[in-house]
Amino acid sequence: MIEHTVCFTLVHPEGSDAERAFLTGAREVLSAVPGVQGFTVSRQVSPKSAFRFRFAMRFADEAAYRAYDEHPDHVAFVAQRWATEVRDFQEFDFTDW
Repeated sequence: MIEHTVCFTLVHPEGSDAERAFLTGAREVLSAVPGVQGFTVSRQVSPKSAFRFRFAMRFADEAAYRAYDEHPDHVAFVAQRWATEVRDFQEFDFTDW
């Protein structure tokens, strides 16, 4: 099992329609890609982090994760939305230890 997590900050003002549209659109597009399990969107509440949001999802194995990464819907979302609406991000991919 691989847990893919991305923490990020958007260019949009907090609470704006654009912020909501990005988060809602991401949930619709990314959670529908085959192999994605347990997709979640979370808001950061700690002042210790500059990142405001997190996407997290799980994949059964490396092959499922690679298929997601190469899927046309994921590639299009990254090119059309992520690249223009995300100010900063950090990606984390975890497996059980």
